[in-house]
Amino acid sequence: MASKLDLYKIFCRVGKSNSFSKAAESLYMTQPAVSQSIMQLERELDTRLFNRTPKGVTLTHEGELLFEYANSAINLINVGEERILEFKNLTTGELKIGVGDTISKHFLLPYLEDFHNKYPRIKLNIVNGTTLELSSALKSGAVDIILCNFPINDSTLAQIPCMETHDIFVCGEKFKYVLSKPLSFDELTNLPLILLEPKSNSRRYVENHLKSKGLSLSPEIELGSHDLLLEFAKINLGIACVTKEFSREYLDSGLLYEVKLTEEIPNRSIGICFLKSVPLSPASTRFVKIIEGKSIGGFR
Repeated sequence: MASKLDLYKIFCRVGKSNSFSKAAESLYMTQPAVSQSIMQLERELDTRLFNRTPKGVTLTHEGELLFEYANSAINLINVGEERILEFKNLTTGELKIGVGDTISKHFLLPYLEDFHNKYPRIKLNIVNGTTLELSSALKSGAVDIILCNFPINDSTLAQIPCMETHDIFVCGEKFKYVLSKPLSFDELTNLPLILLEPKSNSRRYVENHLKSKGLSLSPEIELGSHDLLLEFAKINLGIACVTKEFSREYLDSGLLYEVKLTEEIPNRSIGICFLKSVPLSPASTRFVKIIEGKSIGGFR
């Protein structure tokens, strides 16, 4: 037995062609099957929908009324199916990415450029924030994926590491005297330090590592931007804790110097997160694959 939707599709095709045989041909059905479907719909509605004549069929008054609604509904369903196909083929849609300013500048941009070149009709919506803020945005549905600093202790999130990073301390000319020998963490904590704000995941990672050594950090300056850390260290306001991979320009040009430590802070990474419980959209899936495709062994 045909479904109610199938019955209405057959009804609309007959209503347009005024012929059971023409409708059957266009639907790749037999004429008796089309006739039986119309009879079934008429029985269910307890209403005659077509006038049968030797020359074909015409809609009754009741049939014309039903056709107006049914045909509109079928058209809307067809449009919806076409839109779904467009989303799957990435000819339309939106990709919402949560990312911090530093990762956006030093990691995300080339991938965004590649994605936009391949799928120019996908609208890009970029939301900035700290790792904590972005995790909340992800869970609320405000973004599809986030790129952030690891580690994240959240079992609801799938996490894909993309790039290994190293936390280091840097200084300007005024503090070059500390470069004479590697410093212990204890010696480091007695220097004027410049750190990211406490809610930063990067700050918490370094802080937690030193706490495991029985030490605490008391920075003289706290900032909300990695670029400002570099600039403040450059004008000798203190010794800044930065991400080495995002500080190459300053280090390679001699604007800043890496402070050697007797014990390095363990490496960590930045990567992609998304909700385990929610399937990725076609656009998000393609974007993740672009990043993974340019990585080697999970890391760039």
